[in-house]
Amino acid sequence: MLDRLPRRLLRLEGAALAAASLVVYVDRDYGWLLIVLLVLAPDLSMLAHLAGPRIGAVGYDVVHATIGPLALGATGIVAEADLAIQLALIWLLHIGADRAIGYGLKYPSGFEETHLQRV
Repeated sequence: MLDRLPRRLLRLEGAALAAASLVVYVDRDYGWLLIVLLVLAPDLSMLAHLAGPRIGAVGYDVVHATIGPLALGATGIVAEADLAIQLALIWLLHIGADRAIGYGLKYPSGFEETHLQRV
């Protein structure tokens, strides 16, 4: 049981990230159209796998790491730019949902190999 604890905590952390992003999004009274249109947009990074597993893993991981949306959200807050905040929240929602269902960052050995599990 303890050997599965890190994976479960990472999934729970992903669910918390998705839930918190959605709560802030709703609290800020952002419209639903943009979230419906863009929530799956980060998955377009999977197309990088057409160039091979190494480039595919890098492309996917860059878009599915929290660094980008956190930087975008912080910039949006400092600049008082609601669109940047809104996009960051949608991006974080996507990443959190992926982690919650077990999709993790990819290894160059193959799309199925992630930091959470073998998919």
